[in-house]
Amino acid sequence: MGIQRLAIVSVPVSDQDRAKAFYTDVLGFVVGRDSPFRDNARWIEVKPTTDSTLTITLVTWFPSMPPGSLRGLVLLADDLDATYATLQKRGLSTATAIQSAPWGRYATFSDPDGNGWVLQEARQS
Repeated sequence: MGIQRLAIVSVPVSDQDRAKAFYTDVLGFVVGRDSPFRDNARWIEVKPTTDSTLTITLVTWFPSMPPGSLRGLVLLADDLDATYATLQKRGLSTATAIQSAPWGRYATFSDPDGNGWVLQEARQS
């Protein structure tokens, strides 16, 4: 009994189609679900890989979560340099240069609404 895992993170966006295109075409996420939800809104889930248990929903219906208000979610990359280069080739233009910190290497970027993400190199054991 108890909490098992984080399952869904809601990302506030202003335009679901534009956000879906960014997360799939630029970041390379896959669509887990895209179905009607409410008037003028769909339930869109994207995830980093087909077998990922964590999904991201692209939401427009939470008044307390304006588009662009999310910050600090971290995506891990096995090879930060290669992933960064691939994302730039796909059109990611908001990324900072790769930086080093005592805890590892990372770059930050924003989605089209300004939600802030961190792309971090996975620590080698």
